[in-house]
Amino acid sequence: MRPNDAYFDLLIDTLEGLEPSARAQFLQRFFQSLSHIDVPESQSLSLWEEVVARRAQLSERTESAISFQTALVDVLSASGRFRLPVVLEYDELRKLHRNAVTDPLTGLHNRRLFDETLDKELNRARRYSHPLSLVALDLHRFKEVNDKYGHPRGDDVLHAAAATLRKALRTSDSAFRTGGDEFSLILPQTDAAQAFALSRRIGMVFREFLQPLELRINVSMDHGVATFPQDGEQREQLIRLSDERLYHFKQASHGQEPQSQEPSTAEATPPAPVPAPSPASPGPEATAPADHEKGSRRAEPVSPLQVSKPTFPVVSEQPRVYAVPRKAERVSMSGTNAYAILGDQPSHRARVVDLGFGGVALDFPVSEAIPDTLLAVLHVPILPPVRVNLKRVWSRQLGEDTFRVGCCFIS
Repeated sequence: MRPNDAYFDLLIDTLEGLEPSARAQFLQRFFQSLSHIDVPESQSLSLWEEVVARRAQLSERTESAISFQTALVDVLSASGRFRLPVVLEYDELRKLHRNAVTDPLTGLHNRRLFDETLDKELNRARRYSHPLSLVALDLHRFKEVNDKYGHPRGDDVLHAAAATLRKALRTSDSAFRTGGDEFSLILPQTDAAQAFALSRRIGMVFREFLQPLELRINVSMDHGVATFPQDGEQREQLIRLSDERLYHFKQASHGQEPQSQEPSTAEATPPAPVPAPSPASPGPEATAPADHEKGSRRAEPVSPLQVSKPTFPVVSEQPRVYAVPRKAERVSMSGTNAYAILGDQPSHRARVVDLGFGGVALDFPVSEAIPDTLLAVLHVPILPPVRVNLKRVWSRQLGEDTFRVGCCFIS
């Protein structure tokens, strides 16, 4: 407790022992010296009692001690008598504002700020013709956690959900707790495909945060996505549609992810199957080196592509077999200008078809020779340029001028 707060608490106790007339006379001079406001003696007692009551009310609401000066400013401002701001500290004002828009349990923004932020971002999206995605989230089987383990463990699950959202989002994105186990995300300049991929990634990160809790209940984070402008141009439309898609997602089996929400493009799925890979080489969905089994061979980088007539492997029609289970859906780059610079020569380029955690699909001109391993710099929306080493794991000729290749990331 700060010294000035201790002084005001002592003053409260002292005034209780004074006669009403003496107390009123003292308070009139006290308010004048503290706030430069002339308060009649007849009103000084009621003003004092209102300030003391407001201080207790604000402290209970924010779950922390509020200073006497803050309560006084609040009362004087509400009554229209406040003119000169000489009694409120800036830190106290900032603290009040933060508490007013923050959920006290998770530290995320609350429903009040959600409404304000959505309106602001929708206006910005309309002005600059940018996409804007709204994601509705809730926790599947969260009530069972409260019933079986108690509310303190349920609070731990909510903390894990908040930590997940902080880790997964960009600085331009916003996360809100809008209900008991309900959350919302506002994603500026994010289309439906990107929002869906982010939602899947959030689910994966959430499972990682839950592992230390050692729950025997399979809690998961369900999602529904709505995007401006194709799903609606008004906030009510986007909120309603995201809630409906969340509901349909929850109705689907949690062992099988619903396919209706994922953007469907002909390019989102690699075009051809390949046989099961040998143990010495990664499969078509192999992830970064950390996901490979110990002892797997790492391919060395090669020089930039050489221009010659390629000889392509024969593609089998057997079902695809994944060396490493897919962790998240690939994001289609259809409709974007995503591309990859091959080697160190800017003139050697390939179009990025789709992108995932494990690898990338590229479209090459048929005239390019495609080695088994190559260096590339990926240029895709949202992300900065990324330099990667790639290994070819499947390929297919689409036409006379285009050859599609699926690559996994290697060290």
